[in-house]
Amino acid sequence: MKAKLLLTSVLMGVLMTSCYTEVIVEDEYIDEPVYNTSQVLHAYDLWYVDINATRGNGEVPFLQRAFTVSFDRGTLYANNNIVGIGKTGNGFGIDVGFYDTFRGAVEIDHDVDGQWLLDVFAVNGNTIELYDARSDTSYFLKGYQVGNFDYDMVFYDNINYFLQEYDAWEKTYTSLEGALNEFDNENFLQFNPGYFRSSTDAPGTRLVDLQWDFEGNYSVYDIENDETLKTLTLDYRSSSNDYFELYVINDSTIELYHPRSKTVYEFRGRGYQQYLKAGKGAVEKKRKKTSNPIMKVKRSRDI
Repeated sequence: MKAKLLLTSVLMGVLMTSCYTEVIVEDEYIDEPVYNTSQVLHAYDLWYVDINATRGNGEVPFLQRAFTVSFDRGTLYANNNIVGIGKTGNGFGIDVGFYDTFRGAVEIDHDVDGQWLLDVFAVNGNTIELYDARSDTSYFLKGYQVGNFDYDMVFYDNINYFLQEYDAWEKTYTSLEGALNEFDNENFLQFNPGYFRSSTDAPGTRLVDLQWDFEGNYSVYDIENDETLKTLTLDYRSSSNDYFELYVINDSTIELYHPRSKTVYEFRGRGYQQYLKAGKGAVEKKRKKTSNPIMKVKRSRDI
C-alpha cells in the first residue's frame, strides 16, 4: 500500500481547508487534507510534466508522452510535441480526452489510452503529484499560466525530442566565413533515438528519395555554467571528436556552429511528425528520464 504524507501548502489559495482526517496506515501517522480537486487542477493553464522527477517503474502512457497537460472544463488537452508548442490550441495543445474530478482524485477518459483514476496530491505552491495506484507510479507536474510559461526552457530541456520530431533536417545555409571541412558536404541530417544519419544528396531532394550515406552515434551536451547553450557531437567519420554549438532559431530551424572551422550552418526541418491521439507517433514516442552529459567548454560564437 502506498503511504504518503500530504503537504498542507496552499495551492493558489484553493488547497486551504479546516477539515482533516487522521489515518493510521501501517503504524504511520498521516494527515489527509480534504480539498477541491477541480479548483486545484484549474489553478494553472498549463501543467508541465517533469518526466525526470517521475517515481515508479510503471507508466501512464498519455503522461509519458506529454510535455504539458491542461484541464479545461472537462476536456483534457496535451502538448505532445515540442514543435508548435505555445501555438497549437492557443498554447494548450490538442484535445486528447475528457476528465471528471472527485475529492483528491481525477478520472481521465483518454481517447487512446482509456480510463485512468489518478490520485491528486499537493506538493507545494505550484506543483502537484498525479499517482497511479495500479502501477505505483507518480508523475510530478509544475503549474504555469500561458503568459508566463517559458517555452525556451521546454525546447532546451527536451532538445533531443525536438531533433527527432522531423523526418529530416535539410541544410539551407552555410556561411562564407569558415575553413573548408568535411561537414560542408552534408546536406541532410536525421536524428533517431540513439543514432543519426546523414546524406550528401542535393538540396531539394524528396525525403523518400534520400540515400543515407552514413550512420553513427550522436550526443547532446549541457554546458557548464551556460543554461542557454547546448552542444552536439556527431560520431562522424574522421572528425568524431568535433562538436557543434546548437542553437534553436525557431521550431523548424536550428543552427550549428562549428568552432574548429568557425562555420555556421542552418538546417530546416522537413517531414514534421505530429504526435496526435493515435498512430505511429503516439506509439513510438514516449519520453524517458534523461540527463545530458556536461561539456566544459566556453561559448565560441557571439550572437
